[in-house]
Amino acid sequence: MATGIQVVFDCADPDRLARFWATALHYRVQDPPDGFTSWEAWLADAGVPESEWNSASAIVDPDGAGPRIYFQRVPEGKVVKNRVHLDLNASSKREVGSDEGRRRAEAEVERLRSEGATVVRPGGEERGEYWVVMQDPEGNEFCVQ
Repeated sequence: MATGIQVVFDCADPDRLARFWATALHYRVQDPPDGFTSWEAWLADAGVPESEWNSASAIVDPDGAGPRIYFQRVPEGKVVKNRVHLDLNASSKREVGSDEGRRRAEAEVERLRSEGATVVRPGGEERGEYWVVMQDPEGNEFCVQ
């Protein structure tokens, strides 16, 4: 049996980054515990100071297939290129190097730009695959292909 994983992002603003990635991945912000209508209500009930309410956030795949992604606030900013990144597959494997695959990838790039992502390297092609290197609102690199 495979080991389950959770992907973790260190960041300055967990709520903002969680909402960006929820939109990017078609995930949703994780629901608060049973009996609470919001995370704020749960945090207040747990006695967490309001200044700490944005210290973490998480998103989940609504279909339950993908890993939970957790965002934790850290004091230091991103300094160097991240060594692990996500590839967002906007097109099917069969279409990745085709005109249709390129069109789908570019449409996804524009959607993510409207959500706060930036293009680092415009579309490139290698070995029949097309991709665009982007950064999320806090500078974490990812690719759209």
